Amino acid sequence: MADFSDSHPLLAAMGDIARDAGAIAMTYFAAGSETSARVDYKNGGSPVSEADFAVDRLLRERLRALVPDAAWLSEETADNADRLNNSKLFIVDPIDGTRAFIRGDERWSISIALVENQRPVLAILHLPAIGDTFAAAKGAGAFRLRDGHCARLTTSGRETLMGSTVGGPLGFLDALAKNHIELVREPRVPSLAYRMARVATGDVDAGMASADSWDWDVAAADLIVSEAGGLFTGLDGQVPLYNRERPRHGILAAAPPVLQRQLLEAMRAALPQKPS
Repeated sequence: MADFSDSHPLLAAMGDIARDAGAIAMTYFAAGSETSARVDYKNGGSPVSEADFAVDRLLRERLRALVPDAAWLSEETADNADRLNNSKLFIVDPIDGTRAFIRGDERWSISIALVENQRPVLAILHLPAIGDTFAAAKGAGAFRLRDGHCARLTTSGRETLMGSTVGGPLGFLDALAKNHIELVREPRVPSLAYRMARVATGDVDAGMASADSWDWDVAAADLIVSEAGGLFTGLDGQVPLYNRERPRHGILAAAPPVLQRQLLEAMRAALPQKPS
């Protein structure tokens, strides 16, 4: 991962750790077939596999050794409120898109963000089955490593909402269509982090996420989109804050700046608002 070294001294090491974690996950993954990993179900019915836990263990050991003064928040580790007293925190999703991973869909990711003072400063999003790695450092840009080639990322720069290519929940897209906002619908991407990060590549113009995503779902994608020149905000136009007592978020959207303003306005008009 030396390609990222110029961005920040820690970013290359974080990329190497993500790649090693991906190698573990791939021992359980079978493209187009059911995973060999044991699968259990959490309260609420969402699946978790032994691969999730194996990846989580490696990430926790290696990342915390890399930055010993950082606290820890992961989907597969019991939360500890002590993190609230620390300005520095790793936020991790060992396998974002576990359902996809289980059924042999390649569109799952390993998501890592280092947060300082409630905002991400370093991010790695690794897709082992696809072979892509996204990386970003605050103030230094966003990059994608593919087939040994590292390229700087930038959003599409699109400025017109009508006709834009957008990924997001079907209900959101339907609501916008009912308000006469015609969009090109991006097929659903099971990893939320990957769905939003695709905005940074320009492959899609905008991405949306429904309410109640967790910190680990979006923190890495937030920085990747932002460093690629996009905006990643809530419906109110404010950037998300991380490492709060309740690490969940409202509706989120990501797009190039001019398009983002139009998208937020359209979403506010189209989506039912909860009473304040």
